[in-house]
Amino acid sequence: MDFHALLTQLNAIVWGPVTLCLLVGTGVYFTVRLKLLQLVKLPLALSLLFKPASGKGELSSFGALCTALSATIGTGNIVGVATAIKLGGPGALFWMWVAAFFGMATKYAECLLALKYRTTDAKGNIAGGPMYYIEQGLGLGWLARVFAIFGVGVAFFGIGTFAQVNAISDAMTVAFAVPAWVTACVLTLLVAAVTLGGVKRIASVAQTLVPAMAIGYVLACLWVLVSLHDAIVPALSLVLNSAFTPVAAGGGFLGATVALAIQTGIARGVFSNESGLGSAPIAAATARTKEPVEQGLVSMTGTFFDTLIICTMTGLVLIITGVWSGDSAGAAMTSAAFSAATGPLLGQYLVTVALVCFAFTTILGWNYYGERCWSYLSKGRYAGLYRSVFLLLIAGGAFIKLDLIWLLADIVNGLMAIPNLIALIGLRSVILAESRRYFGAPGMGGAIPAAEPAPVGSSKEAEDGLVS
Repeated sequence: MDFHALLTQLNAIVWGPVTLCLLVGTGVYFTVRLKLLQLVKLPLALSLLFKPASGKGELSSFGALCTALSATIGTGNIVGVATAIKLGGPGALFWMWVAAFFGMATKYAECLLALKYRTTDAKGNIAGGPMYYIEQGLGLGWLARVFAIFGVGVAFFGIGTFAQVNAISDAMTVAFAVPAWVTACVLTLLVAAVTLGGVKRIASVAQTLVPAMAIGYVLACLWVLVSLHDAIVPALSLVLNSAFTPVAAGGGFLGATVALAIQTGIARGVFSNESGLGSAPIAAATARTKEPVEQGLVSMTGTFFDTLIICTMTGLVLIITGVWSGDSAGAAMTSAAFSAATGPLLGQYLVTVALVCFAFTTILGWNYYGERCWSYLSKGRYAGLYRSVFLLLIAGGAFIKLDLIWLLADIVNGLMAIPNLIALIGLRSVILAESRRYFGAPGMGGAIPAAEPAPVGSSKEAEDGLVS
């Protein structure tokens, strides 16, 4: 058995029924117990984005969100959506929506815990994330270390390096005939210049680049959708039908079963918005706020922006223009879609610029996530070694095959998510009790009855108070 076949089998195990049920089931659980919080409290969450910072921390809530978005808005929004639809058919987009909707509740829960259990490391920096709430909340230090190991693995071999660098390199080669080695060298130098300045410099770049690139890309998608508005309703109908019925082969599309649509849709959805993965809590822990619930609300908007808006826009452009059933794949497929609607030059350059910006900020965000996991494992030592390895992997990422990259990314993503989801389930009493306390306060809507927070482990008492 060759290496590629081995990874394919491992990916099928990691993203099998157990992981999918755990991932979606956790989101469903918190959606029900928090009474559709991602819908009911979305206006409040959006209003909190620009609330003045207060309390200890390194970044504003908006800065922490932009740092998290810098890691989530990346190739998943362009290449990931294209890959999902290419493999699973248009129905994969529906399952990305499902993963994102329930993922908003999961993102809220994990980022709430990040604030509640954050601490200060040996160097005086604010530190938080799944490794801390697993250790302090569950008392399972070994599971916290497992999460941190997989977190470093995702930074090194998953979302953080190969997928982003390869996408940038391919796009620059196709659009501007830039050799891969030139792109790799320039990208490595740029990443080194930003990330060596720490989380504040990363946040500074993210707060400037992320909103601008997201708005610009959405406007470009809207331009295509408005110009081809007659095809929107048929496209949505195709998405819904394909989500529950197999799609026959046609053109360059090999056909897809419903199971494949579900698997690819959820896996690519997680790759894109990272809900349940445990990465966003690492950035959320640095926010200058005293209220865990508020940061949880702010953080869940990241999934809303990333998947329910940006990925949806990309998916509809791919389906409406018909390129999803052609021979192209990845970034070339998205570029072909825009080219079909706006002309070859504008379409090609538009996707290239968007992809380079998206992927670059994702590299920055995951450099930070991986370093925090490394710091947890090494007790704050050998940071230079981590950064050196990370930069070397960036330099080599342009020369690895695309299919191998996505297999590696999916595997390490799934392995990282499992310990975090176990922690969310184990600490559900804390999440529910904190939510109950906050939303029961005057002026907070009262959707969840007020009560004092329950201690860790008092899950039944905490949960009973949330059931009306």
